[in-house]
Amino acid sequence: MKFTCISDTHGKHNGLQLPAGDVLIHAGDVSSMGKEYEVLNFLDWFAKQDYEHKIFIAGNHDFYFERMPDVDIQNIIPSNIIYLNDSAVTINGINIWGSPISPWFYDWAFNRHRGAPIRKHWDMIPTNTDILITHGPMFGIHDYTTTGMRVGCEDLLVKVEEIKPKYHICGHIHEAYGMQEKDGTTFINASVLNEKYVLVNEPMVFEL
Repeated sequence: MKFTCISDTHGKHNGLQLPAGDVLIHAGDVSSMGKEYEVLNFLDWFAKQDYEHKIFIAGNHDFYFERMPDVDIQNIIPSNIIYLNDSAVTINGINIWGSPISPWFYDWAFNRHRGAPIRKHWDMIPTNTDILITHGPMFGIHDYTTTGMRVGCEDLLVKVEEIKPKYHICGHIHEAYGMQEKDGTTFINASVLNEKYVLVNEPMVFEL
């Protein structure tokens, strides 16, 4: 199966040129400020993309998904889209887990304080996860900012080292876009916008 990965479109999804594939994954920040009209615009676009499976999680800009009841969220999501929120889906035997959570940063959406508050989310990730999608990166990979700081989650690092997924897909830190392999896991930061919110990065593609 061919996977296409994007993240941090922030409402600029219409400018993307997507390659052909079987599964399209969006790792969060589908909107700029999490307004309903932004979310609806994204969902309309996402549903029309020519992939058999379309999966997304929310990000720290996507306040709508944190503030609205689950039933309201499910009512607006088209039937051909899979929305993951600390939850899983299995496609052709491939186990995929998605979480919108990222470490606390100025009280944005889905922020959790480091330590026990964020760890309880990572503890939910099944050990048989093949593809892990989190909005924020783990500590040490694809988390280096232009200010010279590593801002990834230390507790997520512990979990990833424990379960060793085949792929870990994230976004959030735009300037950390890239792909690398370490200890059997391929790490992808799929942010398509740079740190100035300009659409410059290509979608990431892999086969599994």
